[in-house]
Amino acid sequence: MTSQSIIEIKQLFYRYEKDTVLENINLMIPDGSFLAIVGPNGSGKSTLLKLILGLLKPQKGEILLFGQELNKFKDWQMIGYVSQKANSFNTGFPATVFEVVASGLTKKLGMFRFFTKEHKQKVMEALEAVGMNKFSNRNIGELSGGQQQRVFIARALVSEPKLLILDEPTVGVDVENVNAFYQMLADLNKNRGITLLLVTHDIGTISDKVTHVACLNKLLHFHGEMKDFEQLNSDGMSELYGYGVRMLAHHHDHGGVLN
Repeated sequence: MTSQSIIEIKQLFYRYEKDTVLENINLMIPDGSFLAIVGPNGSGKSTLLKLILGLLKPQKGEILLFGQELNKFKDWQMIGYVSQKANSFNTGFPATVFEVVASGLTKKLGMFRFFTKEHKQKVMEALEAVGMNKFSNRNIGELSGGQQQRVFIARALVSEPKLLILDEPTVGVDVENVNAFYQMLADLNKNRGITLLLVTHDIGTISDKVTHVACLNKLLHFHGEMKDFEQLNSDGMSELYGYGVRMLAHHHDHGGVLN
């Protein structure tokens, strides 16, 4: 592994009973990159995230996080994770936006550690980074799906991770707010230098914001820079994936694949 890679995956295999979900995956994620993982439903995207997060153990192959073997990696506060929460969040949950974000410091501080002025400032800085500082006293259940997802990202950011992993974060986000949401992620990547790993179906929308793309369907069919991905036509992508995809043109003059 080079000093410039956050994650390196070597010859990774995983199967559920008789079904192979991931086959011979080799993937390196550079420090400071913004990687979008795309693929059809059932292609192994969520399984790959669970393996990276240590929720599943590789059956064959190797995963390195920040240069360490996965089973030896302990510094999990370096990794933030945001799931598809907005789609299923309990809107009656009695907590303010500030309290939700502050809970992201629990692992770092311990359950009963005194919350200092400096910690409060970190919470507000995380909220400001996602454009939600004006909502700090609002109940989390009063927010829209997109606003809730921004709060969950702030919760992941408050512990100052080096890597942020997001699993289809625009589930539950209004269509008109999706582009602004992705722009916020791009700003976090560019301005804060946070490496982003994103599972998405919106590659056409985000094509001018990500730096790298990985196309997954059991096998890793493509992994490279966005500019090279955009050179693939619909026929080329259909051959890679084994099913039909279509290219989309957007107002920002970048193409992408919607699947």
